[in-house]
Amino acid sequence: MNSELHWEFPLTRTHCGILLGNARMGVMLWGQEDTLRITVGRADLWDHRGGMQWTDKQSYNNIRTCLEREDREGLNALFRTDTEGIPGQPSRPSVIPVGRIDLHLPQGSELRNATLNIHTGQARICYRYQQNDLTLELYLSMEFDLLVMHTIGNQDFSISNHPSWQTLGDNLKDRSFTEPEMIPSSKYNGWIQKFPSDPDFCLLYEKVNTGFILSTAKASDGRSAFDAAESLINAYDRAGSVASSEASCKWWREWWKETPEISIPNKIIEESYYYGMYKFAGLAQPEGVAATLQGPWVEDYQLPPWSNDYHFNINVQMCYWPAYKGNHLDCLRPLFDLIFSWEDTLIDNARKFAGVKNGRMLPHAVDDRCTCMGGFWTGSIDHACTAWISQMMFDYALYKPDFDFLRAKVLPFMRGTMDVFVAMLEKDADGIYSLPVSVSPEYGGAHMKAWGRNSSFQLAAIHRLCDNLQRACDILKIRPDPVWADIMKNLPKCSLADANENLWADTEKNNQNQNKKMIALWEGCDLDESHRHHSHLAGLYPFDSFDASDDKWREIISESVRHWISRGMGKWTGWSMPWAAILHSRLRNGRMAELILEVWNRVFTNYGRGTLHDPDFRGLTLMGHVRNYTVKNTEIMQMDAGMGVCGAILEMFVSEQRGILHIMEGMPENWKECSFKGIRASGGILIDGCRSNYSTTEILIRAKADTIIKMKNPFSENLILVNGEIMKIDSVDSLIIFNAVEGESYELCGIKK
Repeated sequence: MNSELHWEFPLTRTHCGILLGNARMGVMLWGQEDTLRITVGRADLWDHRGGMQWTDKQSYNNIRTCLEREDREGLNALFRTDTEGIPGQPSRPSVIPVGRIDLHLPQGSELRNATLNIHTGQARICYRYQQNDLTLELYLSMEFDLLVMHTIGNQDFSISNHPSWQTLGDNLKDRSFTEPEMIPSSKYNGWIQKFPSDPDFCLLYEKVNTGFILSTAKASDGRSAFDAAESLINAYDRAGSVASSEASCKWWREWWKETPEISIPNKIIEESYYYGMYKFAGLAQPEGVAATLQGPWVEDYQLPPWSNDYHFNINVQMCYWPAYKGNHLDCLRPLFDLIFSWEDTLIDNARKFAGVKNGRMLPHAVDDRCTCMGGFWTGSIDHACTAWISQMMFDYALYKPDFDFLRAKVLPFMRGTMDVFVAMLEKDADGIYSLPVSVSPEYGGAHMKAWGRNSSFQLAAIHRLCDNLQRACDILKIRPDPVWADIMKNLPKCSLADANENLWADTEKNNQNQNKKMIALWEGCDLDESHRHHSHLAGLYPFDSFDASDDKWREIISESVRHWISRGMGKWTGWSMPWAAILHSRLRNGRMAELILEVWNRVFTNYGRGTLHDPDFRGLTLMGHVRNYTVKNTEIMQMDAGMGVCGAILEMFVSEQRGILHIMEGMPENWKECSFKGIRASGGILIDGCRSNYSTTEILIRAKADTIIKMKNPFSENLILVNGEIMKIDSVDSLIIFNAVEGESYELCGIKK
């Protein structure tokens, strides 16, 4: 793919801008006519006040009692935030917007176009002035919170300051903020924003003959924040512009060296992948903070939706989908380090909720100190959030592979997570387990009836967690807890409902269908409306707790997917799309997966490639109702969907199902030619592959550790060459199995008869 992406001015909305980011500080470049607007954000600029700490009253038994009695008042009382109703105190923590600076070009100038080189992280802004085409170049350091702009030739411009106070003053006053202190001086400009109970913040810039240097910093007080920001500018001055630019380019070269390459006939999807992997660096690079909903790209005109917090019922997980197959495992460590820093809180939550001594319990929405946002009781008790994070940790240990990390950190976390589920489960006289109170993410909102027995989402999470625990013990040669095997044997894998008769056109087919089953959300509740979470299908993906090719499940899954399709996309969000694409890929319906990714690009991105929570125009979905962005800028940008699309594209090439690699099964069968290089899989292997004339022609596997390769035969032939040696493939299970040795490469191809 071409390394350059292009934009045309005017770019009239913040989230239509060109993104620069280093996973702490983010910049959006937008504007029109003679004004380039540079919105600056920080992913770690928290006002930590508000929210809810878990208490003894929020026990599983108390919550269950309120639900069974339909005691709404009692339930609401359990989940009130600590500062609710206190003047000057926010009800929940939030990331606070920074603001922007406006670069004013000479009167009569006109911004024309912009180019972003994703391989160097440098943006070029082109404008017209007095019949001349002139250029501004900007880049953001990936090491320091430092934005650099320089001009090509001597160009005149001025800069005006627009701290978020200008547009958010009333909101900030309500949170007890005071007006920022401006910093006009002969050398520097910018502002200091004091925080009521958190470190103060400084945005500082120095205008120089060839452009400007802008830095941001936090510190215990305003003066210290200024000093920290100034030291960054001085360090840049000492290093010199050429050295700093070369350091930035070197960082990006290393990033792309590790990133898988793809070549596909659908150039819209190909661009979504490459721009997405560029943004993934700005969202989650290893030296940054853990990825939030918007990452560092926080708008200046409103408090970020959902506080730009950590949502653990899909959003955080989807933000990190590119880390695994995308071969950037180190990007996961800031997230894991953050979660491990919360362990005392997670253990305390588990004790208060489930009465277990050394459990782990993670609410679905928290700030960076694990303060629960509160209020939304169904999210707070969604323990599959913790199980899903356990799965991410386990998969990281396998992909790396890192069994010391598995032993020291992951296994205790998984055990603690499982202990909470064990406390929630009940066992009847026949030895059958059930989960009497459970939820399916956000289905029914916070309604009193938004729960039921044996949520399929929770059951799938439990089965995957038990399976991972067993596998971890096998790897580490530790005796597993026998209760895990008992639960796997005697806990249903999902709840079932009668298949929807309305899918059939006549009574005769109705009668034929009456004994067919499909997956329900929980007992007595099927998918009775379009819903953004595909959680009842989580046993297929992401939890992979049943085999779609198994005769026992094939018809159930078929009916479940038919029913899901019949409910349509009418209440889907942007992040619903890549999840749906992966589900279709897993069912070998690659053409539908491709279509869904195209629809996402058309409907859930704006004209500046910004990834949206709500649709950009009416007609496909009612989510967000009808927003007219030209009248009021109410755009909700989130990073999850764009990252999910990267994951879905990689999933087309390589998926792992029940421990078996599937190569190129998820892509459209009408893609005649395509290839990929460097996709990572568990066991520490990197995979290259090529399709020619509609058939997989060759696979290359590079082993980074000793491992066993188990792969579904991707070739049309049953005689396979592995490094020149013939292997006959059994036609029943059609598996290729061999031992791979660290440092060795393995070429596979079919033998033409």
